[in-house]
Amino acid sequence: MRIKHYTLFILFLVCLGFMPITRASAGDLSAPQQAISDASDKFQQKMQDPNFLKDFNKLTQFVDQSINPHVDFDKIAALVLGKAWKAATPDEQKRFKKEFQTLLVRTYSRAFSEFKEWTIRFLPSEMEDGATKVVVKTEVLQPGIQPIAVNYRMYLTNGEWKAYDIMIEGVSLVTNYRTTFSDEIQTKGSLDAVIDGLVKRNAEALKNS
Repeated sequence: MRIKHYTLFILFLVCLGFMPITRASAGDLSAPQQAISDASDKFQQKMQDPNFLKDFNKLTQFVDQSINPHVDFDKIAALVLGKAWKAATPDEQKRFKKEFQTLLVRTYSRAFSEFKEWTIRFLPSEMEDGATKVVVKTEVLQPGIQPIAVNYRMYLTNGEWKAYDIMIEGVSLVTNYRTTFSDEIQTKGSLDAVIDGLVKRNAEALKNS
């Protein structure tokens, strides 16, 4: 449970720039690292407003609006469902991606409002000239606990670097959720039933927010 919670929590906080950043060296950052670094300044300014963190609806909207430039949810949704994605209808694919994204944004917006004092340290990453895929290696630092190794799988698309998976202590976000949804599809009998369950959960959460 610790790994699963940190996996998604750090996906949004780091990939979207919610954490302050310390560099591993004074050297220039690679383009994927810079994508994370540039976003950090924007979000650090937002965090200075105490009213922002108190308004959960505004926080959730802010996270949702900020995700798309940095995370490829189309690719994540396809990887998470695996074979079920290929067998799904276009409508099922669209509905699943929407509800899955809503679930993640809602869950980890709340985590973002509760956790502070995190920093990320970039580690040396090998990246060949002209590469379109890279694993960005980092450590997440928090007072009182050991550094957490976090690796981001990113790829270049339309001139922008986007995350499509994250590994924390060697455990993949995509693999975690692929197992979860595969089990749910078998239990409920169809992807459509799983999506209906997500719709219900998201609607109930909205009422209670």
